[in-house]
Amino acid sequence: MDMELDERKEKILFAIIRNYLETGEPVGSRTISKYTDLNLSSATIRNEMSDLEELGLIIQPHTSAGRIPSDQGYRYYVDRMMERERELQDKEQELKSKEDLLIEKADQLEDLLQTVARTLADSTNYTAMVSSPQYKNNRLKFIQLTGVDERTLLCVIVTENNAIKNRVIQIPEPIDQETILKLNLLLNTTLAGLAVEEITLATITNMAEQAGKQREVVRTIVEAVGEAILSTDDEMRIYTSGATNIFRYPELSDQDRARELIDTLEQKKLLTTLVSDGSDGDENGTGIQVYIGNETPIQSMKDCSVVTATYELDDGVTGTIGIIGPKRMDYRKAIESLRTVKSQLDEAFRKT
Repeated sequence: MDMELDERKEKILFAIIRNYLETGEPVGSRTISKYTDLNLSSATIRNEMSDLEELGLIIQPHTSAGRIPSDQGYRYYVDRMMERERELQDKEQELKSKEDLLIEKADQLEDLLQTVARTLADSTNYTAMVSSPQYKNNRLKFIQLTGVDERTLLCVIVTENNAIKNRVIQIPEPIDQETILKLNLLLNTTLAGLAVEEITLATITNMAEQAGKQREVVRTIVEAVGEAILSTDDEMRIYTSGATNIFRYPELSDQDRARELIDTLEQKKLLTTLVSDGSDGDENGTGIQVYIGNETPIQSMKDCSVVTATYELDDGVTGTIGIIGPKRMDYRKAIESLRTVKSQLDEAFRKT
């Protein structure tokens, strides 16, 4: 069908169709005024419905009744759905190509960060750590739902920085492909461009109302999207080198103390507190933090000093490099080394 409707008419037509599919009853202007987000009066909607009727997209089954879709209206609805489905498929293919490039770049970045950690440890004779860059821009770019089986959906979530996360969602009852398509359109129309904190209860409620019978599925999907975006555990990588350098310093080489410190460096999970604390707690404006003894947030490092620096590769893309050594470390040398590496890392990453 070559007919093109303006946005208002199309939204009203689709609202009539969706409502009629759910209820089987003719749809009046008052119902549509509550069903859409147009904020139009019933009189304005009646005028638009008259235009749709003249175009042959809706009909009035009998006097004083509401409207129902015509065959032509259904055809317009289906053609537009298929057009958007093709757009979704094209975007999915585009994202797949970008994902392949991101994987290749990630491999290069991993090699680079491991090299940086080794070089920093060798040049300072301390222990070095480097975290992978973290993306703090959590705005949604795209959501794609795909049916895995009758009761399982795969939700692919893409943020504006092209980070891709997958979540498997269990649903209470089977839904068909057409319903999945409708949910895709609803989710992307409503959520694309929003940060998690901008997805309000009113937003979710409005989506749930539009989803009709699938309102609980929508709530489950939005919850999964929020959890996926806020989660960084599957992205965080911390590379360490020079753990045995602690044996160079008698005050750290006690067997129990050294074992506890090395365990911390090997397990790496506790090191994430240094990463988050360093990136958020830069009070001096230099991007460099110095923790001496009990100031460090990690118990096993209470006899150490830790110097960290935050590097920024792009707007909202940051990581942490750090040096761990005795409290009598050469602080000037440590800070100068971090400043140099910070600059080199930025330049090297932009070339990868």
